[in-house]
Amino acid sequence: MTGGRAAVDRRTVLRGLGALGVLGALPTLSACSAPFRDVRLTLATGGTQGVYFALGTALAVEYQQRLDLLTPPVVRSTAGSVENLQLLATGAADVAFCQVDAAADQLQRIAPGDPRSPRALCRVYDEFVQVVVPAESPIRTLRDLRGRKVSIGARDSGVEFVARRLLQVAGISPETDLQTEYLSINESVNALREGSVDAFFWTGGLPTSGVTELAMEKPIRLLDLEPDDLLKDVRNAFPVYAPGTVPAAMYGLTTPIKTVLVRNFLLVPADMSADLAYALVETVFAAQERLARASPAALTIDLRAAIGTQPVALHAGAERYFREAKSN
Repeated sequence: MTGGRAAVDRRTVLRGLGALGVLGALPTLSACSAPFRDVRLTLATGGTQGVYFALGTALAVEYQQRLDLLTPPVVRSTAGSVENLQLLATGAADVAFCQVDAAADQLQRIAPGDPRSPRALCRVYDEFVQVVVPAESPIRTLRDLRGRKVSIGARDSGVEFVARRLLQVAGISPETDLQTEYLSINESVNALREGSVDAFFWTGGLPTSGVTELAMEKPIRLLDLEPDDLLKDVRNAFPVYAPGTVPAAMYGLTTPIKTVLVRNFLLVPADMSADLAYALVETVFAAQERLARASPAALTIDLRAAIGTQPVALHAGAERYFREAKSN
């Protein structure tokens, strides 16, 4: 049985022979010519207006075509990273989008030899923490959120995970200092549009379609994390985050916004076969141009940066793919 690359090459040859009318003369193919045909995949993504869902939907199409899957992969809309890790751990998902902070926290609570322990296929893109308010709002910093009605993301989402960390550094408790709502990106966008929340947290690639659509209907701002040394304090408390800048003109912004970046991975369980993991990560790079049509975030997928998944170890199949890609 061959890895993903060889399987694709063989199918290409067979299609060419079919076009010449000689395919019927070939003997019946062995199961090894299409090793993944009976594989069933479920992808855990995020809210339908987020980058996870857009990329996951496009990736599912590529997986079915390149791996010759008989059954189309299931794309599951979820609350985000924390729920995705739960689905991966229980076997309800096979591939999951996840933030590095949530994955690192999960690894600390799982036995090293657990067969469902998360392993990385690759780093796919970096997410930006976005705290969205109406353009005319008096809220300027995280500390100004005190006493306000704020969505910190859906329960069990990566958004909630990072929002709680940022609020902790700002000295704000969601339980006592905010009127806290737990809304998905879709619900948060609608709530800010209708004025039923004063702000919402979001962690995602740039641009996020839901935020873009909101900005086209209602002028918005993003809170800058640099004032009062908040950005430095966040990074000191949680080194897993990196500094980032949302460029001016994004969402109609007039100035660049300083915030934090969160690395984002594709995860699979440790017990996935190496050949399947190889084929899955190979597809990400082979289909990058088409994935970018679903979300511009895919343009930042880079072969050299993709191995930067620490503290989550690469799956053995992904390691083999990157070794071979480096030698070519």
